[in-house]
Amino acid sequence: MAQISNLRIDPRSGFCSSNSTFYSKRTPFPLPSNHCLDITTFISSYPHHGKTAFIDANTGRHLSFSELWQAVDYVATCLSDLGIQKGHVVLIIAPNSIFFPIVCLAVMSLGAIITTSNPLNTPREIALQMVDSKPVLVFTTSQVVPKLARSSVRIVLLDEQVINTRSEAKIVTTIDQMIKKEPTGSRIRDRVYQDDAASLLYSSGTTGTSKGVVSSHRNLMALMQLFSILVNPDEGEQTDICTVPMYHIYGFGAFAIGKLTTGSTVVILSKFDMNEMLAAVEKYRVTRLPLVPSILLALVKGADQIQRKYDLSSLQSVVCGGAPLSKAVVNGFLKKFPTVHIRQGYALTETTGFGASINSLEESRKCGAVGLLSPSLEAKIVDPVTGVAVKVNQTGELWLRGPSIMKGYHNNVEATASTLDSDGWLKTGDLCYIDDNGFVFVVDRLKELIKYKGYQVPPAELEALLLSHPEIFDVAVIPFPDYEVGQYPMAYVVRKTGSNISETAVMDFVARQVAPYKRIRKVAFINSIPKNPSGKILRRDLIKLATSKI
Repeated sequence: MAQISNLRIDPRSGFCSSNSTFYSKRTPFPLPSNHCLDITTFISSYPHHGKTAFIDANTGRHLSFSELWQAVDYVATCLSDLGIQKGHVVLIIAPNSIFFPIVCLAVMSLGAIITTSNPLNTPREIALQMVDSKPVLVFTTSQVVPKLARSSVRIVLLDEQVINTRSEAKIVTTIDQMIKKEPTGSRIRDRVYQDDAASLLYSSGTTGTSKGVVSSHRNLMALMQLFSILVNPDEGEQTDICTVPMYHIYGFGAFAIGKLTTGSTVVILSKFDMNEMLAAVEKYRVTRLPLVPSILLALVKGADQIQRKYDLSSLQSVVCGGAPLSKAVVNGFLKKFPTVHIRQGYALTETTGFGASINSLEESRKCGAVGLLSPSLEAKIVDPVTGVAVKVNQTGELWLRGPSIMKGYHNNVEATASTLDSDGWLKTGDLCYIDDNGFVFVVDRLKELIKYKGYQVPPAELEALLLSHPEIFDVAVIPFPDYEVGQYPMAYVVRKTGSNISETAVMDFVARQVAPYKRIRKVAFINSIPKNPSGKILRRDLIKLATSKI
């Protein structure tokens, strides 16, 4: 990173004309100088006055900070007894629970790598991820165990439900048994360094199919420092509710581990349900609520009925991320909930949750912006055609560089090289501009991801699946705009000669093999898929065709 003190940086925008780089206007944070340090030890060293770390909204079970760290120590010892060592990959496939952070922290404390998967994924999707990540142990629930029928990997159950005899052969213990097993003697730990891999979360990257994002202990330390400096003592004690999945960078970084640095209490919902969420806000006097735009919209639409049924007076702020938030939705929310601030943000799995954010009431008045650049982060806005970095208020692809940028994509040198350049710049695939005051605005996406209720849906994965159908000759999947969910996958299908496959048959074929949020929800038949000379699908042409009929 360049020595900022030697550069002539515009204090308003953060732009330096000598190197066409934007610098964060936020105060930079230090990172520990001790290179031999793991993220779990780092988090446990944060001073705070918090008492309750986690509350399970379903069971009412409370976990104090001291109970949490004892559980982490006990589970880490059991993992060591099971032969888990530095560099091993451990998979957790489970809904949000009070055990999720315990498992993640215990695994990373040993220098092992935690990887996560959506419990709604199909056996096929889980198998593909396991082939890529090669886990030596899986933490999961009894409901998910049947999806692992073809795997021989050992299993630790996160619940006590009885499983069929065939599955029991792979179950080595349960999380409750681990937590109750007091360590005996001393165990030898491998030396863990800041640059070692800590997590392997799957993302669709800038294009194409899902890829494993390797984040180091240092990357996660940067995220922890970000959370710690955002604490506003004037806000008093804070209670957050985790409505977002912990297998995603948002839930993993912010709620499974991030809030432990601040002493906040996190109320955990195992799955999203609007009424359960609102009841938990009332019962536990939640002050901060993380949402995606589609849920925020639902709150606006049902505000009058919601406010009659639930006491939401404890809410101070709503944090919205995962997809762009329109000005109309923001204004609608503020009209219905005038005492609640909206804080938007922009981040990627590849940036370990860094990007830009709105951190104050004054900043939230900047309509349309996703915020100021995160601390210690640099940005460039690069013309996607010429490759030249542009200036303030000019649109181009957002490139980011800083201490939170991933190590790379797991076992994918080609994808890493196309996303990370030799100087450490990460190409986000998002078209953005940065204004005179340093605020980041997301205009469009160069990348081809579809955002369904904040979930990432890679078109290439669905296209590959559809092309396996014997009656489909060619296909293209595009995002179709929807007011309720943001976008949903739409397929343009070229039938094989003689085929009369229907729209319903196409949708059902996909639905049987993918998670619910990836399902095709609209089908149109076409004579040929428009492509450029190199064979790349001209999605923008298809999007124009689809939306021209709205």
